[in-house]
Amino acid sequence: MSRAFLFPGQGAQTIGMGKALADAYPAAKAVFEEVDDALGESLSSLIWEGAQDTLTLTQNAQPALMATSLAAVRALEAEGFSIAGGAFVAGHSLGEYSALAAAGAFSVADTARLLRIRGEAMQAAVPVGVGAMAALLGLDFAAVQAVAAEAAGDEVCEAANDNDPGQVVVSGHKAAVERAVEIAKAKGAKRAVLLPVSAPFHCSLMQPAADRMAEALQDVTIHAPSIPVVANVRAQAVSDPDTIRTLLIEQVTSSVRWRESVAWMSAQGVNEAWEIGAGKALSGMVRRIDRDIACQAIGTPDDIAKLSS
Repeated sequence: MSRAFLFPGQGAQTIGMGKALADAYPAAKAVFEEVDDALGESLSSLIWEGAQDTLTLTQNAQPALMATSLAAVRALEAEGFSIAGGAFVAGHSLGEYSALAAAGAFSVADTARLLRIRGEAMQAAVPVGVGAMAALLGLDFAAVQAVAAEAAGDEVCEAANDNDPGQVVVSGHKAAVERAVEIAKAKGAKRAVLLPVSAPFHCSLMQPAADRMAEALQDVTIHAPSIPVVANVRAQAVSDPDTIRTLLIEQVTSSVRWRESVAWMSAQGVNEAWEIGAGKALSGMVRRIDRDIACQAIGTPDDIAKLSS
């Protein structure tokens, strides 16, 4: 059995996530405490008792989802399941930072601080209301690229997330994304819907955020990960710290090549995937990409107990 560990991105956040892990495992609780210390605030209180709309703010959701994923990693380790025993780690957008932290490339504290900066920079890059994102269902990546090019005009509209064979997300100026929705419907998309996001992630409008991340990553030590990380930008594994730094900067403005990443791991022999942290979105994507990969989501003590039984 060749296993990949997968880490979710924004959208998976829910109030209360990770609380049962922290209650059941001291090592999981310690992750939340480390993140709180790194940020100089009680993010854990927001995660467990706060308002959903506050948690959903990009600068909160990003470190919160990482903390929940790393808490699950520590709980797994407490039960004898080591990330280092896997073939690859991979994460969707911000989840790539969780994957890197899980593989020891970053400290938890550095990851929390980087994701706070990343969230703030991505939110600040484009004024609220200027950008948008939309999910186009039922068209493949090449078809969506054509839709985006037609919709762009003199604005930005780009394919941002290649999630699975039937789900591609476009990002850019709001009017251009709205045009893409209508063009996609005319070209036979099953559904085309604007997403409830606060900024147009993973497109060229995010360049100011990429510049900010270049500065932030300059000051952080990156170690070679204990197992290879499948990078969003390349859809293949990387281990060199300097390459990881470069790709994390590019990732801010580049497409998340998730479909290709999963297909690449499958081609390397991966036949099992564990989604670590909040939600089950990646498990659904993996099943639609390659039904031969057995998927399970691990975000609670009950999920971990099932592994041990």
